[in-house]
Amino acid sequence: MLTKFETKSARVKGLCFHSKRPWILASLHNGVIQLWDYRMCTLLDKFDEHDGPVRGICFHSQQPLFVSGGDDYKIKVWNYKQRRCIFTLLGHLDYIRTTVFHHEYPWILSASDDQTIRIWNWQSRNCICILTGHNHYVMCAQFHSSEDLVVSASLDQTVRVWDISGLRKKNVAPGPGGLEDHLKHPGHTDLFGTSDAVVKHVLEGHDRGVNWAAFHPTMPLIISGADDRQIKLWRMNDSKAWEVDTCRGHYNNVSCAIFHPRQELIVSNSEDKRDRKSVV
Repeated sequence: MLTKFETKSARVKGLCFHSKRPWILASLHNGVIQLWDYRMCTLLDKFDEHDGPVRGICFHSQQPLFVSGGDDYKIKVWNYKQRRCIFTLLGHLDYIRTTVFHHEYPWILSASDDQTIRIWNWQSRNCICILTGHNHYVMCAQFHSSEDLVVSASLDQTVRVWDISGLRKKNVAPGPGGLEDHLKHPGHTDLFGTSDAVVKHVLEGHDRGVNWAAFHPTMPLIISGADDRQIKLWRMNDSKAWEVDTCRGHYNNVSCAIFHPRQELIVSNSEDKRDRKSVV
């Protein structure tokens, strides 16, 4: 164990490391967001504007910003240098599970119990796309690190891969109406039937609700974890996606599973109070 620091607090619902500084954000069940220096084991700041649990939390990789999503249906973007919330995004109709920034574009991706995934432009402060298709709570949504793809996990027992190249093209070259006109009509389909976001793959194989899904950083692989206590590994290409392996060993619901960024390892977390590492 490298560092251990403790504080009496409400349950921790989300965590996010800063990409450059020795900082970690912890979002709590009581609505408070804590900013910690994990090297010094000190609490640097607290942010308290959400009403109820905060589940989604994410630092921006370049700007002094972080985004949070809570059970109050609100997405808040914060400036940690100014020590305040700079604006709030409204539109979801139920609890927000995850919120993440895009690595390149000024976009935020959110997943919600309202069964939708939304993409927001945090510069224009508008919802630019709504991804519909899941028929139960959407527990997680993530951008691909280099391709125009989104992966989502839902309690409808599926993992979905979405192609958002249409959205990217419209933001780069919005057409005669310009970006402002496009933002007024999120989810708009053009004359040739190319929508902003379409389902590319639906991955079926879990026997219960899926809590987490994530892309591999460099390989065409997806990891998923579910209430069936299993972790599944999937491979994809342009035309299809298929299951390649199943990892068993947890004794309760799998909450999260991720790929190690540099080694052939999977790290998973479960309600059996165990963390496990598996070789890919």
